[in-house]
Amino acid sequence: MRRIALFMTLLVVAAFTLMGTVVMAQDAPSVAVITPYLAQPGTQFLVEGFQTSATDLGWTVNVIDTAGDVAAVISRIEDVVNQGVDAIVINVDPAQVSAGLQTAADAGIPVFGMDAGADALLITNVTSNGYAMAAETATYVTDRIGGAGGVVMFVFDPYPPVQKRGIIADTIFGNNPDITIIDRITPDVTDGGIADSRAKMEAVLAANPEPGSIKAVWAAWDQPALGALQAIEAAGRQNEGIVIVGIDANPQALDAIAAGGNFEASVAQDFSGIGEATADAVARVLAGETINQRVIYVPTTLVTSANVADFLGS
Repeated sequence: MRRIALFMTLLVVAAFTLMGTVVMAQDAPSVAVITPYLAQPGTQFLVEGFQTSATDLGWTVNVIDTAGDVAAVISRIEDVVNQGVDAIVINVDPAQVSAGLQTAADAGIPVFGMDAGADALLITNVTSNGYAMAAETATYVTDRIGGAGGVVMFVFDPYPPVQKRGIIADTIFGNNPDITIIDRITPDVTDGGIADSRAKMEAVLAANPEPGSIKAVWAAWDQPALGALQAIEAAGRQNEGIVIVGIDANPQALDAIAAGGNFEASVAQDFSGIGEATADAVARVLAGETINQRVIYVPTTLVTSANVADFLGS
């Protein structure tokens, strides 16, 4: 009888231990964050913001970088679905990874966009308003050059948040008949985008050697703007008044704006805020809430020499 009683006691202890393990698992969700763009500073800040909030919530976060390979995101989604994660966050064009999203949907695992794009298979996409940012910077360029002259554009249509910026800039520049688009460049971003943008800008400068032939460089994000700045300075053409603008206000861009040279403006996205808002959306859904907003926008700020000091070191 004593052996039976001891055996029953051990069973009860094991049962409570198992229950405790289950409760702990429920209290500590696992979330996978998948992106091919971790080489980009903006993406790094997004992920850091998400991880900070996730740590406060006690989550387990697995950050997966496919290093520029968009197609690999699909198999990585399938991998984490098989691992039984509680939620997935993507930073990539959802239209390009729909097979992976469908796998998650079939498994009942919610997927969230973090500066990605809207899609029926995403719970929501948390991002900045790309239309507004592009309108602000393209208008800045138009006003600075008096609505006339040659403009070089750096775009990246394969990524929805950046693609929409190019569309708006095209429209604004196209509404000014005296503005000519010299080139519309899509740089290689596998190394971050600066080096290839510099090389492509060097070619544009060589093809347009006359002072005043290039009035401005509009870049859909800061890395190409920085590459263009390097090319202009290396060519000794920094005193021609070529106006450069970007979007993201990353640390290098802020330093360039503060220096008072050709790089005049960028838009500060609240990357940490986007990451935090994405974590909040995940937490709400895991708690049983339904999110009806297909897109959640986080505010932005135009940064120029007038207010750049407010952002340096932040």
